Amino acid sequence: MAGSIPLVEPSWLEENLGKPGVKVLEVDYDPDTAYKLGHIPGARLVDWKRDLNRYPERDIVSREEFEALMSRLGVENGDHVVLYGDYSNWFAAFAYWVFKMYGHEKVSLLNGGRDRWIRESRPFTKEEPPKPEPTQYRARDVDLSLRAFFLDVLKKLRDPNVVLVDVRSPEEYKGLITAPPEYPNEQTQRAGHIPGAVNIPWKQAVAEDGSFKPAEELRRLYESKGVTPDKEVIVYCRIGERAAHTFFVLKEILGYPKVRVYDGSWSEWGNMIGVPIEKEEPKKE
Repeated sequence: MAGSIPLVEPSWLEENLGKPGVKVLEVDYDPDTAYKLGHIPGARLVDWKRDLNRYPERDIVSREEFEALMSRLGVENGDHVVLYGDYSNWFAAFAYWVFKMYGHEKVSLLNGGRDRWIRESRPFTKEEPPKPEPTQYRARDVDLSLRAFFLDVLKKLRDPNVVLVDVRSPEEYKGLITAPPEYPNEQTQRAGHIPGAVNIPWKQAVAEDGSFKPAEELRRLYESKGVTPDKEVIVYCRIGERAAHTFFVLKEILGYPKVRVYDGSWSEWGNMIGVPIEKEEPKKE
């Protein structure tokens, strides 16, 4: 790891593949178009929809469910877990956030995710690793200081000590669309953004190869929009995965002390009755 930042480079991971105490997990939204077409040797699959979410509640997995998942994957409490995934690590970042809420100490993101690993022609395989021996993983009580709920956000609207960061695309933020076109089944009744939120799309934090930009460049980006470490920061997107990516930037790379993910995000806020929204009205011809 680079200093105290829980971020590992592809070269480090390649050198440490298969070493005792290092567990690699690929986190995918759609394993059929990612993990099953090839993955890092030894990596085990975490299906984001099935393994990290509870349906029909639309909630993160419970402590007991997280323990069962880790035990099934052969993860010990003291293991260094390296997470990576598709969509520039969106869903791996969400998993990272869940790991931190349940108190796993040694967890990192692979800088650049699947795309960078492939681009650098590092080892890749379609062969699934042998089924691991189950462990007796034990998680801590969930740390809700890292998570914001609907009422938390509603109560803090216009609070000068709180800044809301909408990490979606400008088109979503302005209310021109309700969801990216590749997610037709997860739209909302209303378009726009939470009042007072600033728009800093997640993608502005990464370089062309999907890796994170240098810390000083990131600091300038967020501070120029009023997102400063003296404030409480609540990040949101549409279902929480892009917000978790920005959570990692602010909390782990820049060291902001109080950052929370509102994972209800726009899929919740945009469907709630009676809550305020802001949007950009279409220009008249």
